[in-house]
Amino acid sequence: MTTFTRNLAIDIEMNLRKICSFELMKRIRVENIDSWLSSFLKSEGITTQIVYDDTLKSLWERAYTTAPSSLSFPLSFYQDEWKEVIQSHNITSLKDYFNVSRVGRGTGLKRIERAAIWRVFEEYRDLLQQKGWKEKEDALRDAYSILKSKPSNILPFRAIIVDEAQDMSEGVFTLLRAMVPADQGGNDLFIVGDPHQRIYGQKVVLSHCGIAIRGRSHKLNINYRTTEQIRRWATSILDGIDFDDLDGESDNLKGYCSLLRGEDPLIQGFSSFEEEVKFLQQQINAIAENTPLASICLVLRTNQLVERYRHALGEYNISTQTILTNESDNQSLPGLRVATMHRVKGLQFEHVFLPALNRGTVPLKNVLDNSSDLTARQDKLALERSLIHVAATRAKRSVTITYYGVKSDFLKF
Repeated sequence: MTTFTRNLAIDIEMNLRKICSFELMKRIRVENIDSWLSSFLKSEGITTQIVYDDTLKSLWERAYTTAPSSLSFPLSFYQDEWKEVIQSHNITSLKDYFNVSRVGRGTGLKRIERAAIWRVFEEYRDLLQQKGWKEKEDALRDAYSILKSKPSNILPFRAIIVDEAQDMSEGVFTLLRAMVPADQGGNDLFIVGDPHQRIYGQKVVLSHCGIAIRGRSHKLNINYRTTEQIRRWATSILDGIDFDDLDGESDNLKGYCSLLRGEDPLIQGFSSFEEEVKFLQQQINAIAENTPLASICLVLRTNQLVERYRHALGEYNISTQTILTNESDNQSLPGLRVATMHRVKGLQFEHVFLPALNRGTVPLKNVLDNSSDLTARQDKLALERSLIHVAATRAKRSVTITYYGVKSDFLKF
């Protein structure tokens, strides 16, 4: 059983141990796809380090120094072009780059412009090789090639279950298809995903990965966790965004509903951070009279905000527990849960607070400022909206939204 992030894999395994016997768990491997990829390549004698965005920043800055002065594209343009065109289509030569479709990219490029910017990609690839590094997409292709060159029973897996499929790339699904033989009579891949909860920017067409789902997929329309009032508000955050169905067609939330009923989400604004925190303290203490603090979560956009609100609530003697990236949420530990919007993916709580929904924080200003063009900006805005949708739908009974100063443009009233 696999998923996109390490922390969600930890949470899934913890929950599986509640419902599966010890003997059954010995037959189940739960691991996020990046961890499995790294360990598999090492087992095959490939020790090249797989590196991710933060580590690659310095290489991109060096490669950007070779950008043509005649074109004024920002560094983010080259990074997006690399990810969405060069890597996604496995482009390795200028000739291939001339011929590849760039549909979906917001900035058009003439042939002469493609030739001019190609030197940046060549320099970046050379720098990767000098370091002995590989990006994840290259590592995925390496693993796929190994599996295709060996007998189909090289791996012990009879079936793979994929959770949060909307956050995985086509490279991941091409590899997953190769990890289990497709001729075992079926029931070898089970994929669960919700494009409306996509928060990592990956779009996938499963048929391009050798996975046929048309006529075999099912859409789930009933929400068993949260109330209809919370579901309706969280869904309204996504108004106007086009979503795919993981196979190239459009998707919508028509017919989606919750069985439970409750109060509408509470939205409250304040003139200062101090006033907002005082209100949060009063609301949390009121709920805590009948509900354990461990079943209440304060969900924030960044790690910096997590620390700021933890400290502020500590001044009111409210004990807190931060839900860390690489650990499960140990419910035996007392205290209000505090976490980022990314971290609460896959979790649930009785009550959720969404503070600091201020302009510049949600959506996050520096994320939008780093957009290479208007299309990229719109894509990032959609991801920011999905983050709010995910955070709000972690709640079973109530959601409280607060801000101070100027409210987020996502709050319509």
